[in-house]
Amino acid sequence: MPEAHLCEVEDLMSQAEALTGIRRHIHQHPELAYEERATASLVSDLLSQWGYDVATAIGGTGVVASLKAGNSGRSIGIRADMDALPIQEATGLPYASTVSGVMHACGHDGHTTILLGAAQYLATHRRFDGTLRLYFQPAEEAGVNSGAERMIAEGLFQRFHCDAVFGLHNHPGQPSGRFLFRSGPFMASGDKVTITVHGKGSHAARPHLSVDPVVVASSIVMSLQTIVARNVDPGAPAVVTVGVLQAGTANNVIPASARLELSVRAFDLQVRELLRTRIEALANAQAESYGATVEIDYVLGYPVVINSEAETAFAIEVARELVGSANVDASFEPVMASEDFAFMLQQRPGCFLRLGNGIGQGMGEGGCMVHNPRYDFNDATLPIGAAFWARLVERYLPVA
Repeated sequence: MPEAHLCEVEDLMSQAEALTGIRRHIHQHPELAYEERATASLVSDLLSQWGYDVATAIGGTGVVASLKAGNSGRSIGIRADMDALPIQEATGLPYASTVSGVMHACGHDGHTTILLGAAQYLATHRRFDGTLRLYFQPAEEAGVNSGAERMIAEGLFQRFHCDAVFGLHNHPGQPSGRFLFRSGPFMASGDKVTITVHGKGSHAARPHLSVDPVVVASSIVMSLQTIVARNVDPGAPAVVTVGVLQAGTANNVIPASARLELSVRAFDLQVRELLRTRIEALANAQAESYGATVEIDYVLGYPVVINSEAETAFAIEVARELVGSANVDASFEPVMASEDFAFMLQQRPGCFLRLGNGIGQGMGEGGCMVHNPRYDFNDATLPIGAAFWARLVERYLPVA
């Protein structure tokens, strides 16, 4: 009996133009976290047309599609995110965002389209034995109370079971279609810290009557730089970035308060806890030394993305079959960005991978970094990503 055909990239090339059209339509009509109603409607309508059992309003605006073939009790889940960012697009492209101040600056339009391409192919050919779950998730960019958290809290994996779960994110700066993997910790935890310094305001000409929160805040900023340099093991990556420092409204007034906002990232739970301990201790100590006080709002965001060994090895094998070993990096460097797919990996074994978006520096070349007003997803990657998901399903749920 001849060996069953497994999906190849060439099998998706006939869909390339249609996929590009879908992706650009989504790009033109971006929606922020938990507002992805039109995107969810487009997704659910297409999946229903292709024969999927579709559930909507999962975790707010999420969509879950299920398709069973054969008699196997095995199941696989694949996730794509749908939300955009509050950024004014500056690409000038003919399919640029039509929504002022909102754009797909992270490629979620591409991720959604890739999974739709795989969904159509798998529904048409049904060369798998088991249950396929497709999780179209809202609000990945939320930072807290994200789409993954909310879907899980609403019983995602109990209602729509899968044995393993997979997801991907595009990666500018790597060749289009190159697959990037890493077993174990792959993407960092991401926490947000707000430090409010309370001092005593005064006239700028009478600083001796004040407790200057600007000076206190500046001292805190400088002391925070010692944490990674002097408290964290040099072999353990960590980041403490002060992204906001705000105080005052006039040059001749010493304000009563100042505010810092920090982004804190790590790959290890103990390092994550150490960073919190030191940030809180240093902020309080610096404030006290000047006679000020601080309020600290420490918000734990996304945990570390930890890929399970067996599922990562399996996904690497599938990628090598599809595009060749030369186009697969099986031990890519850890990525300091965070990702709420980490919550799904806490519930199920699985793998989150990166897919090259291009190495050019200009628009249309895929090299512009995400969260940039000039970013655009590289449409050449669509059939490659879709073929990977389709083949992954066919290999994970093989027909006997």
